[in-house]
Amino acid sequence: MRLYAWNVNGIRAAGRNGLLNWIEKTKPDVLCLQEVKARPEQIEPELQEIKGYGSVWHSARRPGYSGTAAYFKKRQAPADVSALGIPEFDDEGRGQVLTYPDFTLINAYFPNSQPERKRLDYKLRFMEAVRAHVADLLAAGKHVVVCGDFNVSHKEIDLARPKQNRDNPGFYPEECEAMDAFLNGTLVDAFRTFHPDEPGHYTWWSYRGGARARNVGWRLDYHVVDAELMPRVKKSQIHASVMGSDHCPISIELR
Repeated sequence: MRLYAWNVNGIRAAGRNGLLNWIEKTKPDVLCLQEVKARPEQIEPELQEIKGYGSVWHSARRPGYSGTAAYFKKRQAPADVSALGIPEFDDEGRGQVLTYPDFTLINAYFPNSQPERKRLDYKLRFMEAVRAHVADLLAAGKHVVVCGDFNVSHKEIDLARPKQNRDNPGFYPEECEAMDAFLNGTLVDAFRTFHPDEPGHYTWWSYRGGARARNVGWRLDYHVVDAELMPRVKKSQIHASVMGSDHCPISIELR
């Protein structure tokens, strides 16, 4: 089962940049999108009804902002879909919980902490809310995959210029410490399990200064799985050559 995640930075813009062609070519079993910035009725008809796929949406109350969505092959539809159930996060469409027979998939768009830490408290509350939800699932004997844009580079290896960015959003010490607590031995960063010491792997690049062409980027997007599920992960990939957003897609494959 191939699980993809992608911050599309506006699904309407991504649609104009070839999202549908990419889906038809790649054929993900499940595609979790973040920052869709639209409601389903606002997007192109061909993206509303993709042949062979169903979709679920969790749009933000505020128009043109945030939001998550998931496409899935109809034969692999989740048994249940819900929001996180916390109004301050649900109002921004921050997360979807998709229940499958042998694991629960959480599609999450973690908040940006913003300059001068303006939304850092909100971001940390969101991280704790997702961590607590995962803990409840694990306590109930469920396996868990959390995917999406975490809006944090966990370690220095996860961004091109760590020293220059230590006091910038996405690499504040508080965020990195919160990521430590989020994983806490029970959850595993799938990509780093396969590529523990390899620098230069990023999922987001600024539009300024030719950053993507020079690979001056940040790894902000993750698949995190519970440690007992990790042996079922065959591969974890960053698809840096796929254009259409300032982020690129990431994927894992489950046995």
